[in-house]
Amino acid sequence: MCFSSSMANDCSQSNSNVLCLGISNGEDLKETLTNCTEPLKAIDQFQMENGILLPTLQSALPFLDLHGTPRLEFHQSVFDELREKLMERVAIIAEGKDEDRYGKLEELLEKSFPLVKMPSIQPVVMQVLKHLPKVPEKKLKMVMADKELYKVCAVEVKRQIWQDNQALFGDEVSPLLKQYIVEKEAALFSSDLSILHNFFSPSPKTRRQGEVVLKLTHMIGKNVKLYDMVLQFLRTLFLRTRNVHYCTLRAELLMSLHDLDISEICSVDPCHKFTWCLDACIREKFVDGKRARELQGFLDGVKKGQEQVLGDLSMILCDPFACNTLVLSIMRNLQELLSQEALPRDSPDLMLLLRMLSLGQGAWDMIDSQVFKEPRLVLTRFLPAMMSVVVDDHTFTVEQKLPSEEKSSLSYPTTLPDAFNRYLQENRVACEMGLYYILHIAKLRNKNALQRLLPALVETYNDMAFGDIFLHLLTGHLTLLSDEFGSEEFCSVVFDGFLLTSFSSKENVHRHTLRMLLHLHHKVLPSYMENLMKTLELPKQCSEPVKELYTQLTEKLEAQKKSPPPADETPSMDLGLHPVTVPTTTVTPTQPL
Repeated sequence: MCFSSSMANDCSQSNSNVLCLGISNGEDLKETLTNCTEPLKAIDQFQMENGILLPTLQSALPFLDLHGTPRLEFHQSVFDELREKLMERVAIIAEGKDEDRYGKLEELLEKSFPLVKMPSIQPVVMQVLKHLPKVPEKKLKMVMADKELYKVCAVEVKRQIWQDNQALFGDEVSPLLKQYIVEKEAALFSSDLSILHNFFSPSPKTRRQGEVVLKLTHMIGKNVKLYDMVLQFLRTLFLRTRNVHYCTLRAELLMSLHDLDISEICSVDPCHKFTWCLDACIREKFVDGKRARELQGFLDGVKKGQEQVLGDLSMILCDPFACNTLVLSIMRNLQELLSQEALPRDSPDLMLLLRMLSLGQGAWDMIDSQVFKEPRLVLTRFLPAMMSVVVDDHTFTVEQKLPSEEKSSLSYPTTLPDAFNRYLQENRVACEMGLYYILHIAKLRNKNALQRLLPALVETYNDMAFGDIFLHLLTGHLTLLSDEFGSEEFCSVVFDGFLLTSFSSKENVHRHTLRMLLHLHHKVLPSYMENLMKTLELPKQCSEPVKELYTQLTEKLEAQKKSPPPADETPSMDLGLHPVTVPTTTVTPTQPL
């Protein structure tokens, strides 16, 4: 079998292209044998003309025949070796400094492209396409029109196709964006229930190693046009769904490109330095004074005529990880003000944190209305009300540590200031601060404060208290008060006074409640738990995860009934020994006590 026929043998569809290149194929051999008078001589002649044109090789071929090595096998091995060498050579040419290197590759592309459908030649063609910074338009259209070719071509070639075909790029990106949202939402319903390992535990660097972020980063490469397309997809989806996880992806994508030092993109994104500084704050879970001044500089540096940048900055600040860092910093700042007996309005750091939180919380409204203006802070009445609640809790905590004779007879307050309740219902920023303050007092295991505040969450701005992020954090924080679930009063506040007020209309609340009970059911009074299970019975229509959680909880309760845990009682010290007379003689110890 000749060299050229071994090359052409794997793709009969390419016969016409092979003929156009002046290469003989199986049909030519068939015709030759049909019309010749001496078949053996015709075969020798065909092999001579189409074999490897190397005179010194001709005398060696008979030895291969003697060893029973088929000519096809020999030619195929040589062909494979030559193909690998050629592909290596293409990469060397592309990475070299020859001014005409791309001209050479284009010339090679013209010669090899007619054989692109042949599996044996296709890798060479794809290698040439991959290393051309600008593939000829005609060739790009041919690749795009053929699904098989498009599927196997390198991402470097696809980028050139995508940048002029937004719909096709959208089709490629869409499944990744869906996967990202599914993963984020699954993390909020994780079976783990802990204050130490929650949704916000992974560092920014770890999160950027996620599959979706890495794939998107690779698809974009250094192409600014593709980066802008992805940002537009994220803005559109954020507007359509109000899902804040798209804001997280917007920040993660930019910082992933920053990690790879893709200056072509980072240098043109006006949010880059702001996001970089904020990323450091998120890593530390705190905005210190120095970084606060840097962030303020970026916000104040938005020039007239460039207000649209505020839209992207607001999206980055709307990222739950950024929001979490800002509100934790606000809580810390309020505690410091309390210890210094200072007023909130006297703290520039607090005002900046509130400004950024307000900008992030107003992201959707800003992008939707296209009015790029920072929202005005309207917390002058809320902050005093919040500080009065903070002072109440702090005073009670300090008083509990005093000797009994120094304690006052005042009972812990059970009501909240009207302004506090009203702002929880009417203002997004105030509501966010109120929710995080509840997490703060739960972390301090302040049962009294928790019982005072939880009922106020039944009515909050846009039902924020029943959102997945807050419920995920609250259920984790409540594990710190697990022993309190043995009190019917405490259970009544947590379940009857808050969670059960909306679980029937909000499946996510039902699901979070079951998640928590899976961990704390053994702490709840059996009589209360029995009534709770009746209330939490599955409705006719519910999702599989809720069914699964309810089944798991039922099985755990059944197992608990069959083998109840031993009572947590202090063991008796009575060893049943008879009393004996102890001598009253004083004994001097031989060693110091």
